[in-house]
Amino acid sequence: MNKRVKFLNTYVDALTMDETLEKIQEYIENKACIQHVVINAGKVNLMQENEELTQIVNECPLINADGQSIVWGSKFLGNKLPERVAGIDIFTELVRISSEKGYKPYFFGAKEEVVEEVVRRFKEKYPNLEVAGYRNGYFSQEESKKIAEDIQKSGADILFVAFSSPMKEFWIREHMDIMKVPFTMGVGGSFDVVAGKTTRAPKWMQKLGLEWFHRFIQEPRRMFKRYIVGNWKFIRLIISQKCMGNTSK
Repeated sequence: MNKRVKFLNTYVDALTMDETLEKIQEYIENKACIQHVVINAGKVNLMQENEELTQIVNECPLINADGQSIVWGSKFLGNKLPERVAGIDIFTELVRISSEKGYKPYFFGAKEEVVEEVVRRFKEKYPNLEVAGYRNGYFSQEESKKIAEDIQKSGADILFVAFSSPMKEFWIREHMDIMKVPFTMGVGGSFDVVAGKTTRAPKWMQKLGLEWFHRFIQEPRRMFKRYIVGNWKFIRLIISQKCMGNTSK
């Protein structure tokens, strides 16, 4: 059983990266068919306004702290998490593990040229990787069921869904029973990073919790509301919780 701590209106599993990867492999080997989620400041903000998203996240058997802000915020509220476990790092590590253990990943999302480049780069890096399939993230609601059925037929062991939140959480939950994939996770904009369309912050910025700022300066107009407005909203939530005397234990 994971050690799970309360954080505002959600939870976080107090696991390291190695412990998380070990747990995921257990799910895959047991054909568990679970939905995985990571939380960061932006998702926590969305969850304050969206009860359906909150329910989906809280029902996931594995919830990781994607943002350094979650680690710091949890400590401020009285719970210490061992480390940040970023979604993009889980994603890339699972692809590596898949090449070693014979798991078959399916890549779903982003533009066609992006997802094709993701598959090409991973196959180049891991020649033994057996890709179950891939598809871009542009489709109508009427196509959703057929896409889910195709994923099921592919025999995928892992599904990576590169949509934004909360669309990816909703879509995964709605189609899990059709897809029957042992482990499914949303990876947001990770395909763009792997394909070289966007860059990831250097390690020193990641350690200082400034990865959001690196993303912001790449697309300041598009990311202003998400990061500048959103980060201030998140800080207010944490301070408000602390002032209420609730340490989230």
